[in-house]
Amino acid sequence: MSHPDDFERLRILVWHVHGNYLYSLTQAPHDFYVPQTVDGKPGYGALGTKIPWGTNVHGVPAEQIRDLDIDLVVYQSSENLADAAMLLSQVQRRLPCVYIEHNPPALLAAETVHEFRHERGLLVHVTPYNAVMWDAGGMPQRVVEHGLPDPGLLYRGDLARGIVVVNHLMRRGRRVGADLYTEAAAQVPMDLIGMGSEDAGGLGEIPNMEVAAFMARYRCFFSPVRYASLGLSLVEAMLCGLPVVGFAATELPCVITSGRDGYVDSRPQRLHEVLRQLLQDPELAREWGRAGRRTALRRFSISRFVADWNRVFTTLTETS
Repeated sequence: MSHPDDFERLRILVWHVHGNYLYSLTQAPHDFYVPQTVDGKPGYGALGTKIPWGTNVHGVPAEQIRDLDIDLVVYQSSENLADAAMLLSQVQRRLPCVYIEHNPPALLAAETVHEFRHERGLLVHVTPYNAVMWDAGGMPQRVVEHGLPDPGLLYRGDLARGIVVVNHLMRRGRRVGADLYTEAAAQVPMDLIGMGSEDAGGLGEIPNMEVAAFMARYRCFFSPVRYASLGLSLVEAMLCGLPVVGFAATELPCVITSGRDGYVDSRPQRLHEVLRQLLQDPELAREWGRAGRRTALRRFSISRFVADWNRVFTTLTETS
């Protein structure tokens, strides 16, 4: 694996779409410029102090973006693409660029053509499943799986309950398993955290940098997600040492091996049985959690993530 210092330091424009993901991305040894507006509309909010941003992350008034000397642009949404016409100069719009697709296609799965088109662009997916489900329409594409800084083995598991982390669960509905969560919570003691979780009787949002220690008190992590990407909170739970039990959909069955480092199944009743088993058997929970942490350290290390992104950036800038 190449050392980060082997890569040319770049000046990269990126929108503030997913705070935790942006934090991981900015661990790469480059300078990142994040557009901001006074009204703080989605994608343009202040970086804030909840996340310990490095000195290589710079908030820039949106109207000043076109005056920046940048090397590469990172898009993450349709809104970013639309706003580029207004915010970026013609020269900047022709720069090498990446579109990070965080989700599988929402409507006609496997038949939806991705909108991103750029003669010097690369479409990057966060899971192999997402890449297979999207029709890239001829665009070159690559997978860069999640990477997170290691919070350490924080697991205590003394609270005999499951923990679920989903933002706006009830508003997003069946796609993220609102019904599966409700059904499971009626069968097994569990708590829900995340933005808007109060709507489902949850505990509310926990500050980003406190989530790992908060989850570590719980016996196990439950993922009811039916159709979405692999959540960063799930990866963080694995790194903390929590055993993961989840609905066997999208990328998750290729991450968790049932009976070794967690359990996945498409039968809700079977998931309830396994959750109850873990609540009753702390040693089994600890055993699976340690194995899950080993899996996460191999697959989702921040060093691997940074190295992958450095290769993406180098590929784009060297061929430009």
